[in-house]
Amino acid sequence: MTETREPAATPEDLARLFVERANAGDADGLAALYAPDAVLAYPPGSTTVGREAIRAVCERMLAHAPLPFPLEKPLPTIRYGDLALTSTRPADGTGGRVQVARRQPDGTWLRIMDRPEAG
Repeated sequence: MTETREPAATPEDLARLFVERANAGDADGLAALYAPDAVLAYPPGSTTVGREAIRAVCERMLAHAPLPFPLEKPLPTIRYGDLALTSTRPADGTGGRVQVARRQPDGTWLRIMDRPEAG
């Protein structure tokens, strides 16, 4: 049976959906928030490319992360056509998290670049 997950109707939905899926331990659902060719700057100091590689990183992250993840307050989104720059200030006050999302042909949004940790 295929599980239907809520799509991101706006770029801002991506952060909320990430937290919900992470707190549910859903690595497949986390990876589904990324474009097939997305780039994730995680683990720190590394670059992970592609949805399948991102799924594997998410599995490892969920196995070691202290849950639940808090939903962080978003900073204003910047849009340019089908691209959006989203960011949050981490709850622990360190640096910032930054993502670039792209609107898909069906109107939903996926992350194409993600830097979840300040360097």
